[in-house]
Amino acid sequence: MRVCGDGPSESMPQSATSHEPRRSAKWNARRDAIIDTSARVFARGGYHATGIAELCTVNGLGKGAFYHYIASKEELLAAIHDRVMDEVMIGADRVAQADGSPSARLAMLGDELLDVIHRYPDHVWVFLHEFPALTAERADQFRVRRREYERRVEAILQAGIDSGEFREIDPRLTAFAWLGMHNYTYLWLKAGGRVSARDVAKPFADIFIRGIESSTP
Repeated sequence: MRVCGDGPSESMPQSATSHEPRRSAKWNARRDAIIDTSARVFARGGYHATGIAELCTVNGLGKGAFYHYIASKEELLAAIHDRVMDEVMIGADRVAQADGSPSARLAMLGDELLDVIHRYPDHVWVFLHEFPALTAERADQFRVRRREYERRVEAILQAGIDSGEFREIDPRLTAFAWLGMHNYTYLWLKAGGRVSARDVAKPFADIFIRGIESSTP
C-alpha cells in the first residue's frame, strides 16, 4: 500500500480534467470502490477533517493514482451524495410504476427508503451531515435532486387527500415529517443488526398512515 501526502491543492490540475475519456467497466468498478471506502472514512472522521493523504492510504493508492479516479475531494463528496440519490430515486421509480392505493404506495416508498439507509449507512451519514460542503453547481444539483424526491412523497400524499383516503393535510409539511421519521433511522438501523429494514418499514407505515388517514370511510 502506498501513502501519498497532501499537496497545496486537493484537486487535479485543470488540464487533466478538460477532456474526460470513455471509461472501462474496470475503471468504474475501482472508482465505485473508492467512493464506498471513502464514505466510511468521512462518516467516522468528518469530511473537513479528512485529507487526501488519508483517503489515499485507506484506498491503497498513490496521489496520482487517486486523482486518476477522483478529480477532487469535493467531487468524491458529490459522488457519495449521488450514490444515495441514485438509489432512492430507483426506489421512487418502482413505487411510481406500482399499482395500489396512496397508503400502499407510501408504505412501499418507506420500505424502499429504509432499504437504502440499511444498505448504505455511511453514505447516508455523509449525505445528511456534509451536504453544506458542496459548492456551486454541485450544491445546485444536490438541491434539485433532493427536491425531486420530496415531490414524489408529496405527490402520494396529495393523491391520498384527493381520493379522501387522507385527511386535509399540508402535503409539503407532512412530507418533511415522513422524511424525518425515516431518514434518521441511520443512527440505529445497522446492517447485520437484530432489526432489519423491513422489520421497521411496516410499523413505521402503520404509525404514520394512522396519523393522516381520513376519519370518513
